[in-house]
Amino acid sequence: MIQARPRIAGLILCAALFLGLSRQAAAEKLPQWELGAGVAGLTLPDYRGSDEVRNYLLPLPYIIYRLEWLKADEKGIRSILLNWKHAEVNLSLSATPPVRSKNNRAREGMSDLKPMVELGPSLDIHLWRSDGRRFKLDARTPVRAAFTVEWPPRYAGMSLTPTLNLDVDGIGGRPWQLGMLAGPIFATRHQHQYFYGVPESDARPDRPAYDAHGGYGGLQFLVALSRRFGKAWFGAYARYDTLRGAVFEDSPLVRRNYYVSGGFAIAWIPLQSSKMIERDD
Repeated sequence: MIQARPRIAGLILCAALFLGLSRQAAAEKLPQWELGAGVAGLTLPDYRGSDEVRNYLLPLPYIIYRLEWLKADEKGIRSILLNWKHAEVNLSLSATPPVRSKNNRAREGMSDLKPMVELGPSLDIHLWRSDGRRFKLDARTPVRAAFTVEWPPRYAGMSLTPTLNLDVDGIGGRPWQLGMLAGPIFATRHQHQYFYGVPESDARPDRPAYDAHGGYGGLQFLVALSRRFGKAWFGAYARYDTLRGAVFEDSPLVRRNYYVSGGFAIAWIPLQSSKMIERDD
């Protein structure tokens, strides 16, 4: 099933997933802003632990903006709150798609899961840079608060997702950009309860009541590849998650303790600033 109707949450999800892939080969100067649009295809489970998968085809805004204090660039959407020689405090963004419970066997009869946006600071430590800065190894520790995309929005807990990130500028002598990350996922009880809790009113013989706890939520591994072709850009990613040992692994809503997801995006970038700025990464 391909869901093609644009949603605000879908656009946020696409931006969060793919803007971080839009890397460029090293250059002395870059346009202050670039503007374009394209399309993204995503394959995602309804939620982490679901055994049902959806395919999304959505419009993709491609927005690059570089200021001293605010950037939407090859590192994603970020505001540099503090900047040291070997570390930065940035703004981090993530999102999850909506789930209609009538279309999910495990959640049948329960309330729908609203799309969520997660926002918060991230301490990014620069562990290693190779000569020429072709290879970059960072440790990132984003702490994000989650809110549902509805009116009024509702608070949906907090998450901590520390990762090791390796970025490679240029693969096989060509301007392909490679990014890899791995790390554990932690979240508060409030967030785990939102996804995996089963209230007494929704319990049934094959779905007993369940009260989720905060803590460890599994491991994530992600690899991404992207390249600029003049005014065009292509990006793709694959992600593997395992929920083995997660504090909610025994929830009746967890039907699978691992999953693989992925996606691609193609964008055309016809507009850019005439003002050029120094690359600072």
